[in-house]
Amino acid sequence: MNELVEKINELKKQKKAVILAHCYQNAEIDEVADFVGDSLYLSQKANETDAEIIVFAGVYFMAQTAKLLSPDKKVLLPRLESGCRMADMIDLEQVREFKSKHPNIPVICYINSTAEVKSECDMCCTSSNAVKIVKTMQERDGVDEVLFLPDTYLGKWVEQQLGNVKIITYPGFCPTHLQIKPKDILEARKKYPDAKVLAHPECHQEVTKLADYVGSTTGIMKYAIESDEKQFIIATEKGVVDRLKRDYPEKEFILIKESIICPNMKWHTLQDIYNALEKEQHEITVDEEIAKKAVTCINRMLEISK
Repeated sequence: MNELVEKINELKKQKKAVILAHCYQNAEIDEVADFVGDSLYLSQKANETDAEIIVFAGVYFMAQTAKLLSPDKKVLLPRLESGCRMADMIDLEQVREFKSKHPNIPVICYINSTAEVKSECDMCCTSSNAVKIVKTMQERDGVDEVLFLPDTYLGKWVEQQLGNVKIITYPGFCPTHLQIKPKDILEARKKYPDAKVLAHPECHQEVTKLADYVGSTTGIMKYAIESDEKQFIIATEKGVVDRLKRDYPEKEFILIKESIICPNMKWHTLQDIYNALEKEQHEITVDEEIAKKAVTCINRMLEISK
């Protein structure tokens, strides 16, 4: 493996490439990644990079987002089949139908959506900034009602946080996070009574109600790292726990269930990254007209998130 890491790092220098990795990826990817984080952080890095090639160790919509933000750069997805089951729950026609049923209401799309879907939306958000995005639209634009897609659970969680805005959600969801049930939290609390429960807002609202903290993957990691507590029950994808255990061995991190693994996020291996970079294969492209509209939606988010 060390030899492969060295080869990838050498190729990065030769080709002026940068590797972005989501923190649900296999932890071995961190050995070659230049930046590891959640969707918002990686979107910002894709926007800022002066690299000529971006290799995205993530899922398809993330690589698309990088291409939208860096249209003149070559964006590679090591395994093209690495999609997002939530993003696949809505397409261009479905978002148009959703809008037609609720006319004249601003549309916010979760970053977990395709460029085509983003092209039909007013603003993008991530789990890190969804509350801030909706609150800004409220205060700046006088909005008291929004459409939110595709994740119904993130949308309803935002509605609960703000309390004074109506959020009409599309019925999409993350199959991985919905494996977590309220009984899993209650059983874990019995077993680890002193542990703090940290959950992702893609979980069902009956799960997030039971958590001590709800936030994005970056938010969860930040809370655990900065907290004086020593024991945490983590209700999100296994990759978060793998990194916390590796980097903070003095604390205890308990994955809520061993099955909380996103299979699409786990496609990529170091060999896949090497192959993509060496052959410059699996390049991501976006239709020009779609890209113009979709990047506006993302840029509005990034402006608010500065």
